[in-house]
Amino acid sequence: MINIPKGTKDVLPTESYKWHFLEKKIRQTVRLFGLQEVRTPTFEHTELFARGVGETTDIVNKEMYTFIDKGDRSITLKPEGTAGVARCFIENGLAQLPMPLRMYYITPVFRYERPQAGRLREHHQFGVEMYGVDSAELDVETMLIAKNIFDSLGIKGITLNVNNIGCGNCRPKYNQALRDHLQANLDKMCPVCQQRFVTNPLRILDCKDDRCKKVTAEAPSVLDFLCEDCSSHHGKVVNLLDKLGVDYQVDPKIVRGLDYYTKTVFEFVKDDIGAKSTVCGGGRYNNLVAEVGGKPCPAVGFGLGLERLLLTIEACGIEIPNEEKVKVYIAPLNQSVYAMDVVAKLRAEGVSAMCDVAGRSVKAQMKYADKLGAEYVVVIGDNEIAEGVVTLKNMKTGESESVALSQLVNTIKGR
Repeated sequence: MINIPKGTKDVLPTESYKWHFLEKKIRQTVRLFGLQEVRTPTFEHTELFARGVGETTDIVNKEMYTFIDKGDRSITLKPEGTAGVARCFIENGLAQLPMPLRMYYITPVFRYERPQAGRLREHHQFGVEMYGVDSAELDVETMLIAKNIFDSLGIKGITLNVNNIGCGNCRPKYNQALRDHLQANLDKMCPVCQQRFVTNPLRILDCKDDRCKKVTAEAPSVLDFLCEDCSSHHGKVVNLLDKLGVDYQVDPKIVRGLDYYTKTVFEFVKDDIGAKSTVCGGGRYNNLVAEVGGKPCPAVGFGLGLERLLLTIEACGIEIPNEEKVKVYIAPLNQSVYAMDVVAKLRAEGVSAMCDVAGRSVKAQMKYADKLGAEYVVVIGDNEIAEGVVTLKNMKTGESESVALSQLVNTIKGR
C-alpha cells in the first residue's frame, strides 16, 4: 500500500462540507469589504521567496520545497501567498488600477516542518492583500476583515495584539539597542537565536524557546525607538481601534516571522487551543514590491491558516451545519427509468435529488437514504404511477403522505 506523505491530509467526502462552509463565510465577508480574488501559481521561481520573504527566515533557510526543473531553473512550491501576489501585481501592471487595490486568495501552501495540529506540510491559507495606500485606516480595515470572519463564525475569546516594528529609518537603531541588551546573555540563548543575533536580532523576540524568552523578557521596547512617522502611524492605528470599540492589546514583542514587514504588525490569538495559539497574523509591508523588482508601493495584509481555523471552531464547540446533504431520495420499486425522470425534474428546479442505482429493496433504500441524511424519501411503484401520485416520507418526523406527482416539486420546494 502507498501511504499519504507525512504532513499532508486527505479531506474526506464526509468532511468537505466543513471546508465549503468556511470558504463560503470567508467569501461572504470579503465581498462586504469590496475585495476581489487573485489566484497565483502553486510554484514560483525560488528567487522570489529568497528576496521577498527574506533569506534569514526559517521559511527560506529550512522549510521550502525547492527543486530544479527540466529547464535547469530553481523552482519552489509557494510557502506563503504574499510574495506571489507582489510578483503578480508587478508583472500584470496592477498599479494602473484604482487604489487601494483590495485582493484576497485561498491557496495551498507548502512548508517542510514538523507536522502538528493545524500545521501541516501542505496546508491552506486565506490571505488578504491591500495595495496602494499607506494609512492607519487601511491597517485597521484589514484587521476588521479578520475580526468580521471570526464574528460571523461565532468564535469568542480571540484577542487582537498590535505592534509597530518601525521602518528602515528607525529599526537599525532598535536592532543595535537590542543587540546591546542581549550581548551579555548570548551564550544562554538557543543556537538559532545566536545566529539571528547577527543576521536579524528582531526575530529573537519571536522565539518560543524558554531560554530565549527569559533573556528577552526585559528587552527594550521597539516602540521607544520609532521615528516620528512610525510613531504617528502607530498612534493613529490604536486611536482608530479605540474609537471603533475594537478590543486590542499593544504587544511590543510581536515581530512576525517574515522579513518583509514594516510598521504595523498584528496577530489574533486564541489562548485555549494549544501552545501555538496564533490564529491569524499580518501587518504592513511597504518595501516588498520594490524588493521583488517593482516600483515602491505600500501594502498591508494578513494570512490565516484554514486548518488552524477549523481547529479553533472545533475547540469553541461550534457545530458546522452540513448544508450539502441530499434533500430528496427517490426509492423506485422496479421503476428506475421513471425514477430517474423524476430526479431530473427535481434537479432542474434546483432541488438536490438522488435515486437508487443498485437495485436495492425498499427497506435497504430507506436505510441508505437515512445514512445519506436525506430529508425526504419518495417511493414510486406501479400503483403510484397508475394513480399519478407518490408517497412522500419526511425522514425527520417519520410521517408519510400521498402527493400528486405534478405537485411534487412545488411541495418539496415549499418546505
